[in-house]
Amino acid sequence: NMQTEDEDEASCEEYVARSDFTGSSTDQLSFSRGDRLLVHAKPSSEWWWAELQGVIGYVPASYMSQDAAGEEEEDPSIEDPWQDEEYFGNYGTLRLHLEMLSDKSRTEAYRQVILSNSASLSSKRVMDLGCGTGIISLFCAQLARPSMVYAVEASSMAEYTRQLVKQNGYDEVVTVLQGRAEEIELPEQVDVLVSEWMGNCLLFEFMVESVLLARDRWLRDGGTIWPSSAALTFVPCQADSYYAEKMAFWERPYGLDFTPLQPLAQQEFFTKPKFSHIIEPCDCLAAPCDVISLDMYTLQVGDLEEMKGQFHFCVEKSGVFHGFTAWFTVCFESLEAGGATVELNTGPNSGPTHWKQTLFMLDRPVSVCAGDSISGTIVLQRNPVWRRHMTVTLHWTIKGSTDNPDNSQAGTKSFPMWR
Repeated sequence: NMQTEDEDEASCEEYVARSDFTGSSTDQLSFSRGDRLLVHAKPSSEWWWAELQGVIGYVPASYMSQDAAGEEEEDPSIEDPWQDEEYFGNYGTLRLHLEMLSDKSRTEAYRQVILSNSASLSSKRVMDLGCGTGIISLFCAQLARPSMVYAVEASSMAEYTRQLVKQNGYDEVVTVLQGRAEEIELPEQVDVLVSEWMGNCLLFEFMVESVLLARDRWLRDGGTIWPSSAALTFVPCQADSYYAEKMAFWERPYGLDFTPLQPLAQQEFFTKPKFSHIIEPCDCLAAPCDVISLDMYTLQVGDLEEMKGQFHFCVEKSGVFHGFTAWFTVCFESLEAGGATVELNTGPNSGPTHWKQTLFMLDRPVSVCAGDSISGTIVLQRNPVWRRHMTVTLHWTIKGSTDNPDNSQAGTKSFPMWR
């Protein structure tokens, strides 16, 4: 290829950085908002090969804009920042509802909440927010006979939910309302607000915002929210099989050296979290800890913009530290004084759920020994434009034990979920 430098530069495209970015590996570029970068190639939809001040590396495509001004925020009106058409469109089909209803741990937890509080619910007014097929509303009507259940669903599934309510003979108790939580009107306030709003890594998709808005508008003073609290749990872990499948594979496939593809594999497979991961308890390198806790009575919408937590782990067994695994737990307080709290735990020591767990892979594995410590911070930052998305940023420090003093290092990495 006899292409000249001038011709090569002419084939590049100039982009402007929409926000700051700190590269988490040597082959990623760091840049500031407003910087102008030359994009040489677009090997994937998520990562591009670009140049800044003579230095070349990977940059996240979502941070780039061809807007010459570059300084102005993207106009959210160009595309729905909540992506409602796609989001509610997914819930208008049976695929997701089949997955959720087939999740016995999830569904039975809500059934148990209704059953164990049936006496106290008998004369209550209930809102079931994001009711889907109406399973929680039907549990209420079947097991507790409250005075009224308002089943709220924004997707087109609401019409089928009405049919299900009537088919099961509960249309005098359950009223199905189609619309967003921000827009629906109820004839009265409710005593209990129940919702299954949790997403991957607890907050993803941010349905929790709708719950908070409904709480402030429709829950009477002294009313009850289910779940009443939530916690995000974290643990350093091994992920041997996933690492072997996505990274070690390129070392000698078919007796050939494919290691030049490993940097690309790292970008493609380890840059975003792995949803639907299943961690075996034996792969936990330390005792898990809660890094973020939510009180659903005091949590405010503004709190969702950025949430921070800290962690400190004492490594319990020698192994390979591949990354961190996260899951969540939600608790449902009893309506009765002294009544038992119902818990739904999505971790590896509880019954399996459709959420499974979420894996955050380091760029490179680290060998650790029993007695080493891993400490740091986690930041969940909501995307300022795409309101259902967020970025998880991890900072960690490994300190070797007295028997392993040389094993000390630090790292940081950001994981977009999804933009």
